[in-house]
Amino acid sequence: MKPKLTIGDREISRQSPPFIIAEMSGNHNQSLERAMKIVEEAALAGVDAIKLQTYTAETMTLDVDREDFFIKEENSLWKGNSLYNLYKQAYTPWEWHEPIFERCKELGLIAFSSPFDHTAVDFLEELDVPAFKIASFENSDLPLIRKVASTGKPMIISTGMASLSELDETVREVEKSGNHQLALLKCTSTYPASPENTNLATIPHMRDLFGYEVGLSDHTMGVGAAVASTVLGATIIEKHFTLSRAEGGVDSAFSLEPKELKQLVEETKRAWLALGEVTYGPLNEEKSSMRFRRSLYVTQDLRAGHELTEEDVRIIRPGYGLSPKYYDLVLGKKITKDLAKGTPLSWDFI
Repeated sequence: MKPKLTIGDREISRQSPPFIIAEMSGNHNQSLERAMKIVEEAALAGVDAIKLQTYTAETMTLDVDREDFFIKEENSLWKGNSLYNLYKQAYTPWEWHEPIFERCKELGLIAFSSPFDHTAVDFLEELDVPAFKIASFENSDLPLIRKVASTGKPMIISTGMASLSELDETVREVEKSGNHQLALLKCTSTYPASPENTNLATIPHMRDLFGYEVGLSDHTMGVGAAVASTVLGATIIEKHFTLSRAEGGVDSAFSLEPKELKQLVEETKRAWLALGEVTYGPLNEEKSSMRFRRSLYVTQDLRAGHELTEEDVRIIRPGYGLSPKYYDLVLGKKITKDLAKGTPLSWDFI
């Protein structure tokens, strides 16, 4: 049995609403003021956590003018950019981390980040982050996985692009360190992702295979996929967040705006509440509605000794008479007393 996963003061399990992470990424557009506003709007929306990304252009790639280092994919939001220039535009200055984390703390939010190399792990350890997130593109970087796992802190790993054997290798690497505070996020590493490529059915399968909490890192538009993932047992949902898609930014095109983020929080919680447990029969809250079921009623004034016919008995609302299933049984039976129109039929009268 795996130990319970706890991040900050929040236990993450199917006994609690999904843990909602707002991913800031580069949507601050290199403005600390905007970054702080993103934190504040996320808190108003009701999320549990804010996540940053900790890297520099130099720690991510090389500043070289070679074809390998340019984004060529036709359907990419960043087509034509060099990797170096893209990361230079998107990175969150390291000196911003502490004030952003402090603002999160003031607003009751859990704050952590995705490190992309060893220096980022050391830096985040100095800030005493409560957890680490491994991005999909780094889930096969076993030296980085070992470094993060060695901190003993909770790890959330996005599984985008990872084959089952690669994912197994990654999980084993974490476990070898003695760290079992782990969650896996189903992820499709396209930006945005399409619903038909999201494959949420993987969530319960992944949970059964590895035994850890499983969630969704969601790059689809809207909140539908996230709500559906809750029904399949997702206990963590991560979504990119921006103040306004119209204002642009490296990730803004597939990020939620404040009203949508609030809807995500509310609807995933509703979905979680609606799951409940296997149950049949009337709930306590339904018992008052039982009287609006159909039942057998007398349709006209009748004398004692009368033999009931189809003209004398109907299946109608409310439900104070005999069950409709006895309709055929009572036809042809004689009544023992005078009955007025509108009397609920009872065995006492037959």
